Amino acid sequence: MTSTIINLYKELRSLQPAAFDGGEYRTVKNILRLNATTSHTPAEAVAQITRSLETAIIVSREIGMNAEGIKACLLSPHITNTKQLDNIRQQLGDKVCTILEGIINIQQLYQKNTSIESENFRNLLISFAKDMRVILIMIADCTNTMRKMSKLCSDDKETKKTIDPNDYSPQFITRIAGEASFLYAPLAHKLGLYKIKSELEDISLKILNHDAYYHIKEKLNSTKSARDTYINNFIGPIEAQLSAQHLKFHIKGRTKSIHSIWQKMKKQHCEFEGVYDLFAIRIILDSPPNKEKLHCWQTYSIITDMYQPNPKRLRDWLSIPKSNGYESLHITVLGPQNKWVEVQIRTERMDDIAEHGLAAHWRYKGIKTEEKGIENWLSSIRAALEVEGDTMKMMDQFKTDLQADEVYIFTPKGDLYKLIKGATVLDFAYNIHTNIGDHCIGALVNNRNASMRQELHSGDQVTILTSSTQTPKHAWLEYVVTGRAKSKIRQSLNEIEAKQAGIAKEMIERKFKNRKIEYNANYLNTVIKKMGYKDVNEFYRKVADDQIDFNDIAEQYLLVLKKENGEAESTAPLHKAEEFKLGLDTRESNNSNDELVIDRNIKGLDYTLAKCCSPIYGDDIFGFVTVNNGIKIHRTNCPNAAALREKCGYRIVKARWSGEEGKGTYSIALHIVGNDDLGVVNNISSVISKEAKVNIRSFSIDSHDGLFEGTLTITLNDTHQLDSIIKKLKGIKGVKNISR
Repeated sequence: MTSTIINLYKELRSLQPAAFDGGEYRTVKNILRLNATTSHTPAEAVAQITRSLETAIIVSREIGMNAEGIKACLLSPHITNTKQLDNIRQQLGDKVCTILEGIINIQQLYQKNTSIESENFRNLLISFAKDMRVILIMIADCTNTMRKMSKLCSDDKETKKTIDPNDYSPQFITRIAGEASFLYAPLAHKLGLYKIKSELEDISLKILNHDAYYHIKEKLNSTKSARDTYINNFIGPIEAQLSAQHLKFHIKGRTKSIHSIWQKMKKQHCEFEGVYDLFAIRIILDSPPNKEKLHCWQTYSIITDMYQPNPKRLRDWLSIPKSNGYESLHITVLGPQNKWVEVQIRTERMDDIAEHGLAAHWRYKGIKTEEKGIENWLSSIRAALEVEGDTMKMMDQFKTDLQADEVYIFTPKGDLYKLIKGATVLDFAYNIHTNIGDHCIGALVNNRNASMRQELHSGDQVTILTSSTQTPKHAWLEYVVTGRAKSKIRQSLNEIEAKQAGIAKEMIERKFKNRKIEYNANYLNTVIKKMGYKDVNEFYRKVADDQIDFNDIAEQYLLVLKKENGEAESTAPLHKAEEFKLGLDTRESNNSNDELVIDRNIKGLDYTLAKCCSPIYGDDIFGFVTVNNGIKIHRTNCPNAAALREKCGYRIVKARWSGEEGKGTYSIALHIVGNDDLGVVNNISSVISKEAKVNIRSFSIDSHDGLFEGTLTITLNDTHQLDSIIKKLKGIKGVKNISR
């Protein structure tokens, strides 16, 4: 080993001798040597070991981590997968391996190429770390790297010589500086590591905006003496008056960090000289609980008697504390030389709560989060870090409860979305965009087929599959748990129903006009109720789908119309007696010698194939005479056949096919049920594509509980071809049932 590594070992052993007791020291040392000889060149091995030692020293000296954390920190750069942990678990124990597993999980999280510039990513990072020491090691490692890059970006040539520029490309420097600013600095802030937080922010600014950093630094250096003198002159009279009132107190004065000043300059659109609050004064009183408010307002009175206050800048969180429990009194006064100075007045208890409890400084300064689980957890961690003694003994009992509240999902591009626990694929689709949700037919979850109702888990990578023919269904409301998805589904369903109602209304009005029947919306509503429909939209939906015969509507409407006009219902029978006589015995009609011949070459015959059963050449069929749409051809086993015979048997005529097989082309829908196995859909499509003169018009599927259910619409020639296709489809592994 080099002299640098030896010196680092000695320094670390002096800080944490427990990490190197007995055989464990040799175990760690041997593992490092093994990795150095098998995984790296000598130069790479030295760099890896040096980095791990430097990070471990930061973790020990500046964070106060115990022996298990130090061992994991030393090994983390050399462990790349969980398979390497078995040997370490036997020699160093489960705690060290738990930390290493967390580091491996986070490294895999980075491989998803997600954007780290979001609160969601910070929360997901925390939820992936089972042990909080994982996050602390990541912060320390980032701090170590940032300090080296700070030297490389320094204007001091001697400082630059200590770092090899070949180790840090410009792209790497920019990426790490961005991560430090957006990810690790806020985490350090939440954990109470304020010194590290400010250092990371300042170095990031130094790297990403070199000119702004040195401009502010030079301004601070040039004004330091004057600033210190001003602070002493400002607090001197205050100290004298507070002491005269026999108040116990101490005063803190601190200059804002360079990064904080830069943020002020951007927010206020001003130069350095325009930032008046370069420092803040905090007066902390040692008061008994029953006199806290009295002493705070007494201090306020003393200060405002000496310096003119700005009433607009008064913040009274003593009388009414913040909802998170924060208590303090903030005033801004005009000090010497007409400079505004912010003064915070609070007691020791209030300061302790603000720093360690409900209102942590990061929350108070406006870095917001919605998750109480994170806040409470990290506040507890911060308290543990600041307790004297072996602080890290408390670490092992802290477990995040975030997974009981929310999940974090990746898109293929690495974007990160937050959903509540229990959210499904369909919830995620609507969270991305309403149009994607409306046309969702399933998804690929971690590159595996998934149904719309599959529940998602943190870290899942989801690709939503859509179809232009898909539309929202009422059943979807049972698949989703988020309010957004439920709202959007209902909105889409209402739009579909409104569109169908408009089409149905227009169709009814047009047919009324053709029959010269006076249209009245109120009369039609009466008809709808008489026909047993409580929901008007359901009536119009069935009209649009051709599930209600218009003649039935017209008959009921004429009855209502005549009743409203004062005419007796019996004065104008709708049908002749002979017509009703024909309808009494439908068997007689069916057994007559009259028969309708269906042939595409026949001219002058107005007939259409019913959509409800989609008859094709070879099916047993019958004809139904409509009022305005000619004759509709149904299959004899059509779902509506029984109702048509019962209500309108006089309109039914015999029918048969004519012509040659295979001459016509017909559209038919097949209902398919099977196991939701990988590739079953592709196998179905493959079978159809190999059939001559058979084309797929649409194919929509939905899967749940390990089964898929789909509707396949195809065009073919006759029933012989249909039977052949059904037989081949049933032969596919995983297909359980096929029906028309």
